[in-house]
Amino acid sequence: MARLDLSQKLAILSDAARYDASCASSGTARRDSRDGKGLGSTEGSGICHAYTPDGRCISLLKILMTNFCIYDCAYCVNRVSSNVPRARFSVDEVITLTIEFYRRNYIEGLFLSSGIIRSPDATMADMLRIAKRLREEEHFRGYIHLKTIPDAAPELIAEAGLYADRLSINVELPTDQSVRAYAPEKNPATIRKAMGDVTSHQAATTERSYRGKRPKRFAPAGQSTQMIVGADGATDATILQHSTRLYGDYKLRRVYYSAFSPIPDATIKLPLIKPPLVREHRLYQADWLLRFYGFGVDEITAARPDGNLDLEMDPKLAWALQNRALFPVDVNKASKEMLLRVPGFGTRSVGRILSTRRHRSLRYTDLLRLGASLKKARAFITARDWSPGALTDSAHLRAQFAPPPKQLSLF
Repeated sequence: MARLDLSQKLAILSDAARYDASCASSGTARRDSRDGKGLGSTEGSGICHAYTPDGRCISLLKILMTNFCIYDCAYCVNRVSSNVPRARFSVDEVITLTIEFYRRNYIEGLFLSSGIIRSPDATMADMLRIAKRLREEEHFRGYIHLKTIPDAAPELIAEAGLYADRLSINVELPTDQSVRAYAPEKNPATIRKAMGDVTSHQAATTERSYRGKRPKRFAPAGQSTQMIVGADGATDATILQHSTRLYGDYKLRRVYYSAFSPIPDATIKLPLIKPPLVREHRLYQADWLLRFYGFGVDEITAARPDGNLDLEMDPKLAWALQNRALFPVDVNKASKEMLLRVPGFGTRSVGRILSTRRHRSLRYTDLLRLGASLKKARAFITARDWSPGALTDSAHLRAQFAPPPKQLSLF
């Protein structure tokens, strides 16, 4: 095997990391200036974008430590039986890349994942060594996200949480049966135990000692996980039920949904085509409704009999169309819980509505100024000077929101 230089390794291992959705920005076109024409690039650099809780967009160096792997997960492009170019960073190379990119203001942090080499413990030990040296020797104060390995020794994961801002452990697929079928070397119970250990360590850091001293912070940005969508036959209802349990049991910050992408030399058990990207988008919208809008899984997935989300419109609008008897609601009298269920009303606009209506009665134009999307909401609300009349019960209301028909390609 030819010896690769650092830039070649970066090209291979940043491209291999793009399948991890845990901090990815998606939907961009493939554009680059490596042919000498133009400036800039949207791929190949290993830099992705993530968003902080306060809405800031930050840049992260997103790489695999290696795409060599001893496991043979059917859905993974880096599985041991896959015929792809392989590369491996040393511990020193990852540290050098991170520091040099940071000094040049290219990045604000590191997202590090890896294939499994030699053993889970050996791989996790190298990742831990990288995070520890960045913090203690390089005095790196940027963001570090480690994709930890559930099969590794618990003490390695426990130590990793002292240096990383966020830890994530992939549950891989929506059901235990699918994990056993497509990733037989991985054990769902082991994955859940590792997630539970992280949760326990986080809870312990909130407890002060008898002298009032607080323990060292452990993964202060919490933990997340990723689930592949469309590789098995799981419905959206099954996926969202699993996510709800994960949020409740392990206090996760995020569950990321990654649409399955067909890979070379794949097993016949996998689908030949990828699911529509809009399905991934609808799952994120539904996830938001479950976490912040008071919806239940059964409510969100009731619009279709097959347990999947409506791909033509967002799940809140689909629910409202199925439950027109509850509408229209009076924005000057309705409860917060009901206002949150109005299509086009977000948590911020509802907060502004509740605050403003204490002082005066709201008109249609007031709602516009408060940030509500009345294109969706107008059929489901009344205000001081607005009533939808027969619009709420119109037989053609769904057609107003459905996307226009598209001509399909014949080739």
